[in-house]
Amino acid sequence: MHWSMVGVSHHRTPLEIREKLAFSKAQVSDALQRLGQQFPEAETVLLSTCNRVELYAAASDRVKLPQPEQLGNFIADFHHTDFVHVSDQITQLQNELAVRHLFMVASSLDSMIVGEAQILSQVKEAYELACSGDTAASLMHRAFQRATVVARRVANETEIHRRRISVPSVAVSEIASDFFERFDDKQILLIGAGEMGTETLRYLIDAGAKSIQILNRNAERSAELAQQFNAMSRPWSELDASMAQSDLIISTTSASQPIVSLEQFRACRAKRSARAVLILDLAVPRDFDSAIAELSDVYLFTVDDLQQVCDKNLQARQQEWPRAERIVDQELQKFLSESVHRNSGVTIRKLREQAELVKGQELERLVSKLKARGLDSQAEKELSIAFDRLVNKLLHPPLQTLREHADSNHHASMLDALRRLFRISD
Repeated sequence: MHWSMVGVSHHRTPLEIREKLAFSKAQVSDALQRLGQQFPEAETVLLSTCNRVELYAAASDRVKLPQPEQLGNFIADFHHTDFVHVSDQITQLQNELAVRHLFMVASSLDSMIVGEAQILSQVKEAYELACSGDTAASLMHRAFQRATVVARRVANETEIHRRRISVPSVAVSEIASDFFERFDDKQILLIGAGEMGTETLRYLIDAGAKSIQILNRNAERSAELAQQFNAMSRPWSELDASMAQSDLIISTTSASQPIVSLEQFRACRAKRSARAVLILDLAVPRDFDSAIAELSDVYLFTVDDLQQVCDKNLQARQQEWPRAERIVDQELQKFLSESVHRNSGVTIRKLREQAELVKGQELERLVSKLKARGLDSQAEKELSIAFDRLVNKLLHPPLQTLREHADSNHHASMLDALRRLFRISD
């Protein structure tokens, strides 16, 4: 099995180039079909997300595999770009390094936010799209199936995925989840409908939140967000009333000064029962007066409080990194060994079949001649045994050498040489 991979990602490629080389879902299908026409005996998968574009190719015969530069040229040509202008930003990998990179990507060890859960589903979707277009078959199946195994092992055997490192994820999954046993019966208020608010909203929905009100100075934006997440949009003038009804308040505005004073919030508290309220002030500068934290049954966390948790989790993730990499390398070696076994097994079988065919033809020719001179059955049997021993002794040295180098970097080239020397076709 031979592999090629080219790609651009957030690691070394500017956003303007990633945007230029990105593929829509329809373009992915079109690109794979075009590539299949150029390299009909190679399997291909194209992964395109907001942070990366990666094209993988595999073939059982090295000669039939598109090389990284050919794949890079294909991507550039597809987007009417000169490959020379982007080649410095494109990662090009082959064989073991290409497969290892796939495993790292699927495990979210190559992501902008290490441990993000979304990338594995994106990898699976890219593979399934290739399968539906008949550009992925057995070679891709084995690699992407193993990539899923690697991702699950990293998730289950390390703490990388459990340690949140973004402020919204920590706010919901660690602070709010520790405060509330459940979210489906809580009244939740989100103040602000920007990027931070949207991300926080996603985590709340995933945690089971059902009753969410959204307030934003731009009413149109809050209405759009409410419709997207099946929440309720309320006018900014109802801020005090909404706070009075809420069990959890999350504020993410870009206001230049606090939007809720101590006196204002104390008045709101007077309108509700004595239930405790959790406030997650994710805004910078802060939206809530810091003195509000001194009120009884009010638990106020600022972005600085949450950032401390994020930093602690990031340190924990970094400590888990070597463990996660060991899993990737373990599974990579298993995958390569299995691939070597499959590849060499087919070649060895065909070599033996070829040798048996030649042996049989020559033995039959010799026996026919000797029978005319009175060859008896015992002598014929001895000749057959002698021919078998001769074939086995001739094949033993190359096959033994192949087995001894099964785990070396030279195995693929040795196997290829064996195919060429004995003219073994796949």
